[in-house]
Amino acid sequence: MLLKLFLTFLKIGLFTIGGGYVMIPMIEREVVEQNSWISRQDFLDLLSISQTAPGIFAVNISIFIGYRMKGILGSIVTTIGTVLPSVTIILLIALFFHKFKDIELIENIFKGIRPAVVALILTPTLRLAGDAGISWRNAWVPVITAVAIWALGVSPVIIISATIAGAVAYYFFREKKEL
Repeated sequence: MLLKLFLTFLKIGLFTIGGGYVMIPMIEREVVEQNSWISRQDFLDLLSISQTAPGIFAVNISIFIGYRMKGILGSIVTTIGTVLPSVTIILLIALFFHKFKDIELIENIFKGIRPAVVALILTPTLRLAGDAGISWRNAWVPVITAVAIWALGVSPVIIISATIAGAVAYYFFREKKEL
């Protein structure tokens, strides 16, 4: 099982370009759909925790899934599988980039990858929004949050703190109302 976890996350780390959010559909396909290691709801919960935990999203979700499957050793194996391709590629780029950085073909390749990465991030975001219960009635919440962070420079820490405070207040208000 540890070898299967390592190879699965090595493949995910090797074939996703654009960072952790681009990995979401591939992780979901491998972990939820193909191997049935965790349920879809557990995957959504782990995504939420991974996004709010400090550190790199892809590493966080790897740690949580590895731990869920095989404890601490599973976390180590999935993390190594996830980061090994990136670390190797970054080291190779660092060694040879100065020789290739001025080649127009290489520059155009990187420019061409950018729109694809945006699409790869947008696709799972829209799917996860539906799974999280975001509809046209409440879509204003993530939109205002994104605008506040992007255009107004509001710290995500303030957004997260306000969300936690609001959720706690809602919970206590609802519980008090039901009594």
